[in-house]
Amino acid sequence: MARIPGVSKANAGPVVRLTYRFGPRMMRKLTGRDPERGNGLEPMEIWAYAPKMMIALGRFNQGIRKGKSVDERIRNLIELKGAQMIGCEYCVDLGSQICRNSGFRDEELLALPNYRTSDLFTEAEKVALDYAAAVMRTPVEVTDELFRRVQQHFSDRQIVEMTAFLTLVNTNRLNAAFGIGSAGFSDGMVCLVPDRPSLPTLTAVPASGSDSA
Repeated sequence: MARIPGVSKANAGPVVRLTYRFGPRMMRKLTGRDPERGNGLEPMEIWAYAPKMMIALGRFNQGIRKGKSVDERIRNLIELKGAQMIGCEYCVDLGSQICRNSGFRDEELLALPNYRTSDLFTEAEKVALDYAAAVMRTPVEVTDELFRRVQQHFSDRQIVEMTAFLTLVNTNRLNAAFGIGSAGFSDGMVCLVPDRPSLPTLTAVPASGSDSA
């Protein structure tokens, strides 16, 4: 459950209600199944607090996804990798099922955390995943050497589309910030685990001028 309640259909404006109406159909098309928990629209219900932003994000999403120069399998791979890196439970659950629905085998999903040493991915896919990981880090860690490797497998247009796609994935940090959890699209099946790095332990520092113990 998210840290704040979503906007209910009763309290939503006409455009948001329309999104709520067609959202489940879109999710079913992508995943091939219904969520096990809720309606699967929790991120939309949070975005609905800012309808104009929600609409703008929807148009941005549609525009980015119109790029078709990159193979669907690679797009799905880098989207799932990006979701894993920002720790978005909702996106990893959804992305795992989208990958499976598009033809990925369970062995491939299980191998993704160790893709560099797996023989289930092509060299181009491994380079794309390296690039995705570098783009998603903060700060971005795309080196000249990595970029040259990417250029060996992808055209300039494809690199632009992949990078734009990862920029779209980054908007899902909102889901992680609001604690939006899994909707159960992958319940009972293989699902990638989000990265959840441990927070550093904070040490209290005595205020200036105070006596030390």
